[in-house]
Formats: sequence, C-alpha cells, structure tokens
Amino acid sequence: MITLANVFTLVAVTSGALLFLAGTLGLLRFPDTLSRLHALSKADNLGLGLIVLGLLPQAGSFAGGLKLVCVWLLAQLSAATASQLIAGALYRRKPGP
Repeated sequence: MITLANVFTLVAVTSGALLFLAGTLGLLRFPDTLSRLHALSKADNLGLGLIVLGLLPQAGSFAGGLKLVCVWLLAQLSAATASQLIAGALYRRKPGP
C-alpha cells in the first residue's frame, strides 16, 4: 500500500510540475498580456492542485494535510486577486475606440 501511495505521489507531483512548465512556456510565447495571464493562472492553479494532491498521502497527520490544503486555497485566492488587478489595470490603460 505504501508503494501505491509513493507512485501516486510521483505521478501527481510530476504532472503538476509539467503544468507549471506549460504555464511558463505560455508566459514566454503568447503575444498579449491577457493570454499570458490566462496561461499562467490556469496552468499554475491546476499544477499546484496536483502537487498538493500528490503530497497529501505523504502528510504525516491530518493537520499536515490540512495545512497543505490551506496553502493551496490561499494560493488560489491570491492568484485570482492578482489576475483581477492586472486585468483591471490593463483595461483602464487601453485607449477607447
């Protein structure tokens, strides 16, 4: 059973890291700010979720797992807030028609 948990952790954390890499490539390759922001927010949120999901079986206690989930939720909240602020600033900066 421990080997199955280790394999699950390896697969989930590797998948999350690959999503982080995909978000970084989107940041570097997409042409405009909103496309870059979309690539980063979607890939990073899902990547962090997979990493936390993969680390949950390795948490030593319920409190440790709860801390991991709280960190993930805090990152979700801060990423959404930052994305809204960046998109709003970009919208206000654009000249009208």
